[in-house]
Amino acid sequence: MNQRHVLSAVVPVVMLAVWQIVGSRPGMQAMLPSPWLVLSAWHEWIFGVGGMGLDAYQGTWLANVEYSASRVAVGFLMAMVVAIPLGLMIGWSRLSAIMVDPMVQIFRPIPITAWLPFSIAAFGITNMGSISLIFLGGFFAIVVNATQGARDVDKNLVRAARMMGAGPWVLLRRVILPAALPNIFTGMRLGLGIAWTAVVAAEMVAVKSGLGYVLWDAYYIGRMDIVFADMASIGLMGFLSDRLIIWVERRVLTWRLMQNH
Repeated sequence: MNQRHVLSAVVPVVMLAVWQIVGSRPGMQAMLPSPWLVLSAWHEWIFGVGGMGLDAYQGTWLANVEYSASRVAVGFLMAMVVAIPLGLMIGWSRLSAIMVDPMVQIFRPIPITAWLPFSIAAFGITNMGSISLIFLGGFFAIVVNATQGARDVDKNLVRAARMMGAGPWVLLRRVILPAALPNIFTGMRLGLGIAWTAVVAAEMVAVKSGLGYVLWDAYYIGRMDIVFADMASIGLMGFLSDRLIIWVERRVLTWRLMQNH
């Protein structure tokens, strides 16, 4: 184990130690169960074996992760398809910036939870309601970063491409998009984090399955061990999906890695 791994483990180990000490004190288990109790509940939730008596939760972890992950995937992909080209247009076209950007900036500060009543009224208690919230959560982060990426394109590259006879669409595809990709990937990482927040909020209200639904249901019946296991599951899924985007980014932006070296 190298020094980097040791240093990265210091803060989590200290946090777990403090948590274990505080959670083991009398009267704290109902509010802050110890890491060991949370781990035991999580194990039973995943594998359906153990002595905690979770009943309805036993062995349902994978199914609920799949529900949430599928909703995040669909909503986030929809956000990418709409937000990336729109952001490039806003950043590159003065007309698009005048016509579209003010509306983006007006809607962007509205919290995801504020859209919940509209989502339920429009789609009911369905998957589409939660997907629409995930779409909004990912959309604004991606479109803003794509816009900034297009605005920051080196003007010398644009002039050189035009001198070589590149038309508007060739310029957009071969110059502006590649130059804006670092910003776009940053927006995707931010948007994906918001998407996981949105799916939890949506599943608490708008659907009856997934990690968000389990989180609220467990809180309602006083199972704080499952609440913390659920929170850890959401964090783990968010971390893994973020690592996936970084993996894709490193393979798409190989030229950037070569420049850094």
